[in-house]
Amino acid sequence: MPRVEEQGACRWLITGRVQGVGFRPFIYRLARELGLNGFVRNRSGTVEVVTEGDASSIEAFAVAVQQQAPSLARPTITSREKIPAGFHADFRILASSVSDADIHIPADYSVCARCYEEMQDLSNRRYRYPFINCTECGPRYSLIKAMPYDRAQTTMSEFTLCGACRAEYENPNDRRFHAEPLACVACGPALWYSEPGRAAIHGNENALADAVAQLRDGLIVAVKGVGGYHLMIDARNERAVARLRIRKHRPHKPFAVLFPVMDNLIALHKAVITDDLALSALSAPDRPIVILPKRRQSRLADCIAPGLSQLGAMLPYSPLHQLLLQDVGGALVTTSANISGEPVVTEPEEAETLLANVADGFLHHNRPILCPIDDSVVEPCATKTRAIRIGRGLAPLELQLPRPISSPTLATGAHLKNTLALAWDNRVVISPHIGDLDSRRSQAVFARTASELQRLYDVRAETVICDTHDGYASTRWAKGCGLSLQRVGHHQAHASALVGEWPEDTGSWLVFTWDGVGLGSDGTLWGGEALLGKPGQWRRAGSFRPFRLAGGDRVGREPWRSAAALCWTAGFDWNTSSMAKEAWQKGLNCHETSSAGRLFDAAAAMIGLTEMASFEGQAPMWLEAIADPDIPALPLPLHRDAERIWRTDWAPLIPFLMDGRQSPAARAGLFQASMALALVQQALRIRAEHGEINIGLAGGVFQNRLLVEQTLGLLDEQGFTVRLNEQVPCNDASISFGQIIEALYGDF
Repeated sequence: MPRVEEQGACRWLITGRVQGVGFRPFIYRLARELGLNGFVRNRSGTVEVVTEGDASSIEAFAVAVQQQAPSLARPTITSREKIPAGFHADFRILASSVSDADIHIPADYSVCARCYEEMQDLSNRRYRYPFINCTECGPRYSLIKAMPYDRAQTTMSEFTLCGACRAEYENPNDRRFHAEPLACVACGPALWYSEPGRAAIHGNENALADAVAQLRDGLIVAVKGVGGYHLMIDARNERAVARLRIRKHRPHKPFAVLFPVMDNLIALHKAVITDDLALSALSAPDRPIVILPKRRQSRLADCIAPGLSQLGAMLPYSPLHQLLLQDVGGALVTTSANISGEPVVTEPEEAETLLANVADGFLHHNRPILCPIDDSVVEPCATKTRAIRIGRGLAPLELQLPRPISSPTLATGAHLKNTLALAWDNRVVISPHIGDLDSRRSQAVFARTASELQRLYDVRAETVICDTHDGYASTRWAKGCGLSLQRVGHHQAHASALVGEWPEDTGSWLVFTWDGVGLGSDGTLWGGEALLGKPGQWRRAGSFRPFRLAGGDRVGREPWRSAAALCWTAGFDWNTSSMAKEAWQKGLNCHETSSAGRLFDAAAAMIGLTEMASFEGQAPMWLEAIADPDIPALPLPLHRDAERIWRTDWAPLIPFLMDGRQSPAARAGLFQASMALALVQQALRIRAEHGEINIGLAGGVFQNRLLVEQTLGLLDEQGFTVRLNEQVPCNDASISFGQIIEALYGDF
């Protein structure tokens, strides 16, 4: 940019994360410090600034905008133009204006350190106020009605500011200037507590006291948070956690634990193993659930994460959570208050209806949640933190496209772990986690999210993309929505989602897309593929020996079916009913697959870990948890089939997996190591033919941390450049983003 001469004036447009993060007060104070006149104001999604003054001050302003912005802000100066000077006597913050949309939705952020200190200060008027916030913290996305981000366009418009709050809100030098969720006990949201058969308890302290008493007594309390309700219970009470499992019909799926921040996180450190990377993730403004190794001895109930070596841990992100932890005096199991796989519950009446047979009591508040959003989940792996589920604090997740898309496009994603993606120009926004689309309620939230994304960003989709599987609810919705339709293969979307995160890496890619199952381009169920090429030009270069599975949709929850199929395919016995084998032999309700995920299911069943799973991914998770990482791999046969696809044969693993003379840990370790080696062997063969390639690991199987770290070590020894999904989950939550990237380059 050319330097401004002597005296002058500039008009700036600043985009990125600049609304809901205290950016206008920052600009105001910066301009005043530099002696500049002019104004700052919000537009629909950008910030407009006019500066008048000395050339050196204007240049200093340009530098400071980038280097000194609030910690939550991510500003980008997209336009700077000279304008005539002399029209402004001082610097002001003007009312927001509506303009052509360049909208960036702020995420929900955790309570900041300064608000936390005020909440603990007996002399402060917000002492123990459960909804304290400022411009650097508090809810955003969950309460936005429309942009620009002003109080009148949030659910906080229902609460009229008292005189003290109004003074803070209108003072540009106050850190609560235009903190849109601003409130206090005199004018803001409030708590109430209810139980069946009792009159509701109103008032923040009284409601909190009743909820805390119930939690201390081992009872289950549904608590309304930032993006929806959680079910909470004392994490140290074994019987209480077991009761929650029975009532929620969740016998094995792990629960997350909310740890207090007092006493230097002593409760956290006694329960899980942390390092700098983990602590950084735990304390980030998005405050996700972080998956960490469990300690063998802790005061937590054993049944929080049965059969697993890891635990989902998080720190309080709302003032209400902090007060609950402080008053209970220990960690709390904190799990989404929903029917398994469905979106989170947000309304008091809905919560008391849907959770009547689960919760003993309900801690409600009257701040409306317009956009439901679940907690984010991340995992430290191989020196990086990667997303497992994008939710509160991370979503809506905005990424830049490597080039503009031809028309505004809505991608509908997969059937499980669903997200949506909306793309226009060179931008793509991925929705928060919606969940599995098996129920009518999930499908209703899916449809509402599709509409809300377009409304909030003021973008109307002209094209819709869906998976090639006609059985997906997302596919059925796309086919019936009336937009121009494109279809993208499941595993091509996985591969393109990974490449889309690494646009700077040029050349050919070999992306291993290992997951449960997805419809392949040949009509079979893929799941253990190596796709060679780049977005829009993938071809299948590697896979596993195919096998025939019986049982349809039941296969994912019945690992014995995968074990039986492998045994029967390879000529081994499997102890099950003769009718099941006869049906398999006749091909009744059978589908051919190359799924790596089903190989992990089968291994868990053969070892004796589980033949029936109560949640998706249980068998592979238990397999990973017991695996001995020091067991050497069994090299597996690799051959090229008639279609010139390199196929790994899993059959030699079966005798080892079923050898009861070996410990389960040794057998699980051998299987994991052998799968990692098999991947590297395929990569070496394909590189030998096609030259240097970038390696990607995509698909839900690669949530297995041990598998990833073993594979990365072997690939590094062979000189490969390897990439993982980081911002976008490797599981089916990435499919919507991958559909966008695939369409961007594909020839449809």
